Amino acid sequence: MTSIKIPRQADNDYTREAAAERRRFIENNTPAILHHTSQFSFDPNILPGNIENFSGVVQMPMGFAGPLLINGEHAQGDFYVPMATTEGTLVASYNRGMGLTRAAGGITTTVVDDAMQRSPVFVFASARGAKHFDEWMRENFTAIKAAAETTTNTGKLRNIEHYFASRMLYLRFNYSTGDAAGQNMTGKATYIACQWIINNYPKKIVNYYLSGNMDTDKKHSQLNTLHSRGKRVIAEITLPRALLQEKLRTTPESLYQARKTSQLGGLMAGAVHNGVHPANGVAAVFIATGQDEANVAESHASLVFSEVTPEGDYYYSVTMPSLIVATYGGGTGLPTQRECLEAMDCYGTGKARKLAEIIAATVLCGEISLGAAVVSEEWVSSHDELGRNRP
Repeated sequence: MTSIKIPRQADNDYTREAAAERRRFIENNTPAILHHTSQFSFDPNILPGNIENFSGVVQMPMGFAGPLLINGEHAQGDFYVPMATTEGTLVASYNRGMGLTRAAGGITTTVVDDAMQRSPVFVFASARGAKHFDEWMRENFTAIKAAAETTTNTGKLRNIEHYFASRMLYLRFNYSTGDAAGQNMTGKATYIACQWIINNYPKKIVNYYLSGNMDTDKKHSQLNTLHSRGKRVIAEITLPRALLQEKLRTTPESLYQARKTSQLGGLMAGAVHNGVHPANGVAAVFIATGQDEANVAESHASLVFSEVTPEGDYYYSVTMPSLIVATYGGGTGLPTQRECLEAMDCYGTGKARKLAEIIAATVLCGEISLGAAVVSEEWVSSHDELGRNRP
């Protein structure tokens, strides 16, 4: 049976006419009527590099939460955070957390690391060969770095991690990437570096692959949790006892006890981190601001720590070890996504760490709000009120 191919225009496939032709094709070959997906306000000519077979748009509701008060290294002051979601109560919950943390004086945010990886693997006849290669790599780092950086004006090779297994040497090339997320940048730079290595290493290399999967691109990994991928951001705050009692109808002791209990449950279930629902906040902001949505797989990882202070208040922090964000390139320049970034003054160069701090602070607000809703037994009632899409 011959398949019917989706139509494409060889000369210019990014026009309203080409999109309309594809919609007609889908309508003729499926039960769908593509009315709403045909409604969009931008010129399809801006889309090369973002999508293929462009046919229309999937519209998603977006709301703002805030003001979110941040005392950061890069984000300072009040922010209104765009969140795209179809889950009722989500924006309201984050909004509640933002109101609470603002009343407590704001969230302190700190970017402690920033790196993007590509992870090639080299194969040798024996482990001894891998060891000799390891020594040569360390001796020639400066030349390898120079080769990698010929491909980019902004990417810088910081260091290379070395991991042995059998007769292979797995490497993790760590780059700073400016305001780009950097996966494509690091892939190209590492490819050129590997070509230099192959052409200059004096001994036999049996084989090599540009990705040995130790960068765990778009997958969660413990290695990235420890060594960072993207921005490693810490958001922290001390919430006064009286404020918790007034705003959330709970106490520091109740919240702390619930956190200890839930961490044990997560351990039993084999959870990969101890956050409550960081993926909600990360995904909602990612979609609104044109981030690569698949990076939620890595970026949602969170390390939550809390304690009751000697004064009886509640210290709470969230560490995001693999927050991959961009404020330039990719989907960030698309019209609606750019507007959302501009609402936070996060579009363009010099803004990626600022966006990372805003997202980390947003995640903290959602963790506090949901945790308190569970403790005060308001979780079900709030979802019943706001989270059901009744006809």
